[in-house]
Amino acid sequence: MGVPETLDTKEPIDHGESQASSVDLELPPLTTTTARKLQAKVDWHILPCLCILYLLAFLDRVNISNAAILGLKKDLDITEGTKYNTALTIFFVPYIICEIPSNILLKKLKPHVWLTGCMFMFGLVLLFQGLVQNWGGLMATRFFLGVFETGMFPGCFYLLGMWYTRSEAQKRFSFFFSSTSLAGAFGGLLASGIAKMDGMCGYSGWRWVFILEGVLTSVVAIILFFFIADFPEDVKWLNDEERAYMRAKLAKDSGKAARHLHMGKREVLNVFKDYKVFIGGFMYFGLIVPAYSYAYFAPSIIQTYGYSPIKTQLYSIPPWAAAFGFSMVVAFCSDRMRHRYAFTLIPMAIALIGFIMLMTIHDNNSAQYGALFLVTSGCYSAMPVIVCWFAMNLGGHHRRSVGTAWQIGFGNIGGIIATYSFVTKNGHTDFRTGYIICLSFICLAVLACSVYMVALWVQNKQRDRAAVDAVVIPEDEEEYLGDLAPNYRYTY
Repeated sequence: MGVPETLDTKEPIDHGESQASSVDLELPPLTTTTARKLQAKVDWHILPCLCILYLLAFLDRVNISNAAILGLKKDLDITEGTKYNTALTIFFVPYIICEIPSNILLKKLKPHVWLTGCMFMFGLVLLFQGLVQNWGGLMATRFFLGVFETGMFPGCFYLLGMWYTRSEAQKRFSFFFSSTSLAGAFGGLLASGIAKMDGMCGYSGWRWVFILEGVLTSVVAIILFFFIADFPEDVKWLNDEERAYMRAKLAKDSGKAARHLHMGKREVLNVFKDYKVFIGGFMYFGLIVPAYSYAYFAPSIIQTYGYSPIKTQLYSIPPWAAAFGFSMVVAFCSDRMRHRYAFTLIPMAIALIGFIMLMTIHDNNSAQYGALFLVTSGCYSAMPVIVCWFAMNLGGHHRRSVGTAWQIGFGNIGGIIATYSFVTKNGHTDFRTGYIICLSFICLAVLACSVYMVALWVQNKQRDRAAVDAVVIPEDEEEYLGDLAPNYRYTY
């Protein structure tokens, strides 16, 4: 997977309201390269590896939806009741609890060690998932899949946030987040091919889905160990001049990183004294429900249109591909206009229209299938904007690592709700109730984003008024405060 040339930013650093410091930091000169070439160098070292990592992570957690169509439910005798839903839910228990500890360990052990180590382990767990013989075995493997996947998403966003300024970030965040869309498309394509292995070596097709994708994940993890980048202060592929330029550029945008700050209990708890951190969690929480509802149940929805299992897998691909394209359009527009709020509302409105169509249209499969494009494009375009907006408004290593982990961890409680949104009773899945639940939570996300926008606006205005009588604070204290420093201005 490559990084498109268009990701090479041509934009200057925002000297307007995103200015983080009252000190006019001059960027050191570049004599061995140019700013544009340096940015392209960073993109090529950071984005492809993280995209591959998260593509496989998301594929490994949602490929159970492909396996369900290929006979998993029947073979494990979980066709009725909520056993299948519970197997989906158990993944989120450790996934939610371990987010913040994982980001702290990522900082201590370095990203290339922690991320690839976890990736190797969840690939191994997925392989074992293909060998389970009953519901208990499925529950155990899904639990440990959640344990080892817990650090992937917040860890990658934390790492991305330490490499880019706020005016550069959205394209990169969305490109990375679109790995989920590519995973959905790739998963359907891969499952349709692997399904033809049904009966080989005495294993059903759904077992081969888990076994082959698990082996692929673990092998790729070993390769990525040598390529995933660490933080800007640690990598060896930047020379001293480039490192100094990157540190000055990032400090100019969002303040110094407070890299050497001790990450103890006090530092973690202090992050939660900021009420905006809680709002950020609800912004993401509201969209997780429809996003995971679609990821886990889209094949089941498409199968109701009368397609065979293999055709169902193939028809699941186009909506994911459309979501990838639309997400990148939204990201480029958001970065170009240097605005986030409107680019959360527009995609969420599109997703709302999609779910309303699914609820109200019952006799036109083409229209229902078209609604799936709106659902995926809306949900999976708004989510990276929300995460980027929140993460890039957090200053410093400690606030960004804890804040992003909290947002992802709390937000993924919505994954538990999503797994019980579509329950099968007497051979019939209650899709209408699921659609209503998804609509409700998108409205919650709209409300949370609006409250967050108002909170940022109010705090910026308060700091503008206070700037007249501003008291100069010591540099080390300013570095510790991060975005709470009085001279920091939030972006909308």
